[in-house]
Amino acid sequence: MRVLLKLILDCDPDAAWRALQSPTAFREVALPWLDFRPDGPDAFPTVWGGGEHRVRVRALGAITVGTQAIRLDTLRSSDDRERETRILRDSGGGTGGVLSALPRLDHRMAIAPDPAGPGPDGRLRTLYRDRLIVRAGVLTPVAWYTLWAFWQWRGHRLRALAPTWAYDPELDPERAALDDATLSSTPTARADGTVTEWPGAAGREETP
Repeated sequence: MRVLLKLILDCDPDAAWRALQSPTAFREVALPWLDFRPDGPDAFPTVWGGGEHRVRVRALGAITVGTQAIRLDTLRSSDDRERETRILRDSGGGTGGVLSALPRLDHRMAIAPDPAGPGPDGRLRTLYRDRLIVRAGVLTPVAWYTLWAFWQWRGHRLRALAPTWAYDPELDPERAALDDATLSSTPTARADGTVTEWPGAAGREETP
């Protein structure tokens, strides 16, 4: 089953893209219902980066409900109409506790310029599309309703926080060069028999 969001965020696409890769923003959009802490002695990095990141998930700031693995990579659409779209994919899943019922998630977050163009104030805003595929066996319907409700809160928080991202400082040149190199070397979505459309999107993307 799928959980979908489609929003216009009041920040430019570069700021939104930086926020998606920030553990701080990751935690902020979930509060106060859920909080995420490192599952280990090390603190969260400033930027997620590659590899696997293990987190502990706490409900209402008090009850640990399980652990989760975050595995991020970036994708691009092969459709020319989506050439400005950047996609961040989390292919992790639950690893312990209640979350072990969701061992594999497919969460894709797409960032693109607002198709309407700059607003009356001359600022360009962001079209944000979010798709979560839930697979939990016989528990899938229960998991879907729970995640759907949480995703509505997540959408509310994304809209509320986005204006603050617009004023984030630019990444230092070394980090910016690293991000560009990472993005250019990541897989490109293929328009073949395994594609699926983003909700309301012109382009198509690769599915697992």
